Amino acid sequence: MNNVKRGVLAVAAGSAVILLMKKRRAASVLAAGVSLAVLASEYPETFRKIREDLPYYIERGTRVFDLASQVGRSIAAKSRNGRFDLMNGFSSYT
Repeated sequence: MNNVKRGVLAVAAGSAVILLMKKRRAASVLAAGVSLAVLASEYPETFRKIREDLPYYIERGTRVFDLASQVGRSIAAKSRNGRFDLMNGFSSYT
């Protein structure tokens, strides 16, 4: 990667972080997109593989959030009934 691309990547990524901290989400997403475009132009095969594997990652992430939701609902229901044992509550999900 040449120095110009490294500079653009550093400025775009840094800008994205700063804008996100200032709660300017739209501008932050735009700056992050610029940094991703620079990386994609330098490593097209890696991004192609990531794009092909994206449905798998989304499906796995959905499963994790579903499990967390089930655990949360179970904890809330058992704590309302006053019969919640933390270790027994988690052992039913393994």
